[in-house]
Amino acid sequence: MVKVIMGVKGSGKTKLLIEMVEKALEESPGDVVVIEKERSLTYDIPHQARLIVASNYDFGSTEFMKGFISAMHASNYDITHVFIDNLYKMFEDKSVAGAEDFLDWLEAFSEKEGISFTLTLSAPLESATERIRKYF
Repeated sequence: MVKVIMGVKGSGKTKLLIEMVEKALEESPGDVVVIEKERSLTYDIPHQARLIVASNYDFGSTEFMKGFISAMHASNYDITHVFIDNLYKMFEDKSVAGAEDFLDWLEAFSEKEGISFTLTLSAPLESATERIRKYF
């Protein structure tokens, strides 16, 4: 399952993401991972979740993120949830087409491996394409 939380800056996306992380930790028998661009959620995310700061790993493209997620899963089959805060900040390519392709890849990976993905996108809701809306 892939879920996208989309809205403009200040609309409460990150707060909702934090609440969803807390709920996943309560309900999931597996591991929960949170990926963020910079170290801003350190004190907001419960310590039981694995917090990954993307800037430490030089994320630059969706291809890198795909490899990172695949490797993360290969090293830990107990991961049940992955949360990504502000997808557009992660990559140099901030195109809608790139985000759509990445979301479609995540959906296929999610179905194959049984991992739930939740992402935030900082953009007006009305700018969401049909390919992005299907993940709302």
